[in-house]
Amino acid sequence: MKRQGNLLPDIVRFDNLLLAFRKAAKGKRHQPAVANFEYYLEQAVFYYQEQLLSGRYTPGDYYTFEVRDPKPRRICAAPFRDRVVFHAICNILEPVFERRLIYDTWVCRRGKGNHAAVKRAQHFARRYGYFLQGDVRKYFDSIDHAAMKALLRRIIKDKPVLKLLDRIIDHAPPGLPPGKGLPIGNLTSQHFANLYLGELDHFVKERLRIKGYLRYMDDMLLFADDKPSLHRALAELKDFLDSRLRLRLKEENIQPTPVIAGIPFLGFRVFPAMIRLDQRTLRRFRHRFRCCEQEYLQGGFDIDQLNTSVTAMFAHIRHGNTFRLRQGLVQDSLLSG
Repeated sequence: MKRQGNLLPDIVRFDNLLLAFRKAAKGKRHQPAVANFEYYLEQAVFYYQEQLLSGRYTPGDYYTFEVRDPKPRRICAAPFRDRVVFHAICNILEPVFERRLIYDTWVCRRGKGNHAAVKRAQHFARRYGYFLQGDVRKYFDSIDHAAMKALLRRIIKDKPVLKLLDRIIDHAPPGLPPGKGLPIGNLTSQHFANLYLGELDHFVKERLRIKGYLRYMDDMLLFADDKPSLHRALAELKDFLDSRLRLRLKEENIQPTPVIAGIPFLGFRVFPAMIRLDQRTLRRFRHRFRCCEQEYLQGGFDIDQLNTSVTAMFAHIRHGNTFRLRQGLVQDSLLSG
């Protein structure tokens, strides 16, 4: 595939930086850093044009915090001006990266996402008898900088852009070994991480010839009609991850499983004939639903905020066979009667 060049002029175009600001500011215009950037918007755009063209741009310090969704994750929030730059970069590089990805990569891509990935998993569950599931141990923390940069050089030949991307990659979260890790929270990290495991996608599809395969970031599913095929694929997959990408799967004892047992995937349990919420997601959903009701009853929410929150939660679980669950929650609501 032909390498892409002459990308920096598109990244620093005034209209691209302006679009990047609008994307980064969406839903956040009340924040002081965003409001200040917008107040001096034209001067800021010209300033970052000059910084990027001259090669003097350097990312700022991260603000780090931990979330549980459900497992603990350390999120690294970049300063707002860096988020604008990251959007400007990804506006131009996303189509370049897209051409490297297989169809069954379902994250960070237009028209895809987690609900579509769950439906695709059910599609494969109806065609094959067994599945194998794996995810990478501490994926974002384990991405190798040298391997990531080498991959980018097989795609891009624009030296100033490569230098800029190197600087972003090297600006890793604190506390990680040198030459390792990308910060969870950066838009660039999401695209880099998806592209990095795109190498595994091509290996599985083109070398292992596994037709039933999909990946959502580092969570992957392989399907086959028999267990031995999946055992062989797993051995080669582990070797590829270790030797080429310097990664390891989280579970050491991954076993092929009949699809009729249900596939735990992205908060759902996928069967050939139905899709249910998994137990952990169900508990979290019930808890969040009750919290929203309590917040409303205590005056923390108005009715519009309550409706917005509950509608969003119901929209998520509606992608499974959850009619009775939704009906029961409404009937048992603290606000009913």
